[in-house]
Amino acid sequence: MQVTETLSEGLKREFRVVVPASELDAKVNARLDELKTRVNIRGFRPGKVPVAHLKRVYGRAAMAEVIEAAVRDANSQIVSERGLKLAAEPKIIMPEEKSAVEDLIAGKSDLDYTVAVEIVPPIALANFKDIKLTRLISEVTDAEVEEALVRIGEQNKPYTSKGGDGKAEKGDRVTISFAGTINGEPFEGGTGDDIAVLIGSNTFIPGFEDQLIGIAAGESRTIKVTFSEHYVNAALAGKEAEFAVTAKAVEAPGTVSLDDAFAKALGLESLVKLREAVKDRLVREHLNMSRQKIKRALLDELDRLHKFEPPPTLVEEEFNRVWKSVLQEMENERKTFADENTTDDKAKAEYRAISERRVRLGLVLAEIGEKNNITVSEEELNRAVMEHVRQFPGQEQRVWDFYRQNPQAVAGLRAPIFEDKVVNFLLELADVTEKQVPREELYKEEEAAA
Repeated sequence: MQVTETLSEGLKREFRVVVPASELDAKVNARLDELKTRVNIRGFRPGKVPVAHLKRVYGRAAMAEVIEAAVRDANSQIVSERGLKLAAEPKIIMPEEKSAVEDLIAGKSDLDYTVAVEIVPPIALANFKDIKLTRLISEVTDAEVEEALVRIGEQNKPYTSKGGDGKAEKGDRVTISFAGTINGEPFEGGTGDDIAVLIGSNTFIPGFEDQLIGIAAGESRTIKVTFSEHYVNAALAGKEAEFAVTAKAVEAPGTVSLDDAFAKALGLESLVKLREAVKDRLVREHLNMSRQKIKRALLDELDRLHKFEPPPTLVEEEFNRVWKSVLQEMENERKTFADENTTDDKAKAEYRAISERRVRLGLVLAEIGEKNNITVSEEELNRAVMEHVRQFPGQEQRVWDFYRQNPQAVAGLRAPIFEDKVVNFLLELADVTEKQVPREELYKEEEAAA
């Protein structure tokens, strides 16, 4: 076999591979020699079929197997001997002319093809001990716990009937039945029965809840609304509709006493235990946010310290995934790029830059993991699968079978575990300073974005 490099341009490499016909023929004969002890051909005793006869019967199939193996072995040799890290599967360019293919299969010509590969560039890792980071720490205050308890009370407050003549007000809960029409015609999803509407919650079509103010149990009225231009159902977006509504009950909100009885109604022993549970949850939320912040800062530093051209194929694949998700989200929300004060071209440029960053950081993290023997154990992977399975009560076996039968799904669980382990490794090396901050500072970017 002869391998000649024909292109070395950026991250692209091409090689011409030639395997002599004599070498292919020898491998075909060896393959047929193995077969003769296992095949039964009329007129020949087992194991006594001449190779020449086997070649006439099985020669083309054997040659196809030999060519496939030769290509696989040659590609492996190219990668290992040159120490290449491939960004994607090699592209094999074989002869396409019918006569050339026939001559190759018939053993009359050499195997002569081109293999094109795209490589991962060498990555010079920074000195991670020089990275300086600040870990924001926020203690959970008693005031935060009390605010959370009040919110839980609001979410679980009782409602009592306002009686037959009671009129609905903002904050009341009205149970209704309704039938909607557009231009006098019913539409899919436009009817409902025994639907509870909390006036002021803004969970229904804009304007619907306000028109329930003043309604009493047993009263019927017609409500007119216009679906948003961005309504999730494109068939209804921007259209005017009428709803024939009948109120079945009107209930006023009551008050909740944050006491032991309330805690027991939620399944806890006492108000003290409820307060402890709420504080534990808030502590976990603060720690998770602190982790997100310092991880984001670490990734920003890694991006700043490692500037190299990422493999175009990987960037294109990542961009296509991201762009497809963006377009799907915009379609669901019935939005255009103009609504976001941008254009298609500007949005593409922005998301392509995001894709390049993701690929570059992924390669840096992979390099760090490889250089420092950071791996994901089977135990860790199984634990992640089991945690995911537990999220689907009653469907555990189906979800478990899904992961067992889909290696790609398991790989999707492996990636974040590996990333977190590399991040933990880097945070141990980096110069990390802790800073106590109030809750508002810890969450300010996220709450501003929301």
